[in-house]
Amino acid sequence: MSRQYIGVIAALTLAGCGGSSGHVKGTGSVPDDSPTASKVALLSAPKRPGEIIVHGDASPMRHGPFTLHGRYIARFQQYAPEDPHLDFGGETPFVAALVRGRDARRKLFRAAAATGRATVTADGAWQIDVSFGDYPYVIRLTPAG
Repeated sequence: MSRQYIGVIAALTLAGCGGSSGHVKGTGSVPDDSPTASKVALLSAPKRPGEIIVHGDASPMRHGPFTLHGRYIARFQQYAPEDPHLDFGGETPFVAALVRGRDARRKLFRAAAATGRATVTADGAWQIDVSFGDYPYVIRLTPAG
């Protein structure tokens, strides 16, 4: 299908929406319980000094490298935009680790859960490797102080 054809269909569809007054008719509200990226707590909270925040829509994915110095509290959150009440306990475990080169690997998470937390100590340049997970996710590393 050509782009011009798709554009014409989209324009005709939009032209047919709504009434002549320009107001949308309906019930007046839509439930605000859909967990989009902008509503995910780990992604929407302000970034603090020294924090590393990564997010993605699918796995496998590798982020970084990041220069780490010491202990970090690592947290993850995954979400299902199409099903805000999904119980992740029955889903594929979310698996992520810090990796450096071929042999250095430090486990962060392996959990069939919506959220998780771990403490990790690392110095130098590391990447965050998300090897398994079927849903969009956020990982936040916060210096442990």
